[in-house]
Amino acid sequence: MSLSLPPQAHDHLGHTDPNCLFCKIVAGKIPSKVVYQDDEIFIFHDIHPWAPVHFLMIPKVHIPSLAHVNESHVGLLGRMMVLASKLALQEGCNPYPEGGFRLLSNTGAEGGQEVHHLHIHVMGGPRPWLKG
Repeated sequence: MSLSLPPQAHDHLGHTDPNCLFCKIVAGKIPSKVVYQDDEIFIFHDIHPWAPVHFLMIPKVHIPSLAHVNESHVGLLGRMMVLASKLALQEGCNPYPEGGFRLLSNTGAEGGQEVHHLHIHVMGGPRPWLKG
């Protein structure tokens, strides 16, 4: 499989951004309620939850958005998807099929992205939710 990405898809990959809110959280400069972390992934509770369970999954490396990923990120993104299910249950989501959870990743201005560091919201728990 070969993907053709626009030139900007390769900009800003492989480092941290000293002005990025999420890079500061990963570095411990801003406190967070950590759910999980390893060498590549940092997962923490959203400070403004929309649902009874609401946490964010981010790569530790600064990737501005899903529009900036390429084939080298397949393993990272796959691991994030596997962790989403496991951690959703750990954090209080009810099991499938009666329970479940939602994944959301806003990309770009028109997609509603507010923090320009790739992040995936994991939300779940009994409805109704505040949003989502």
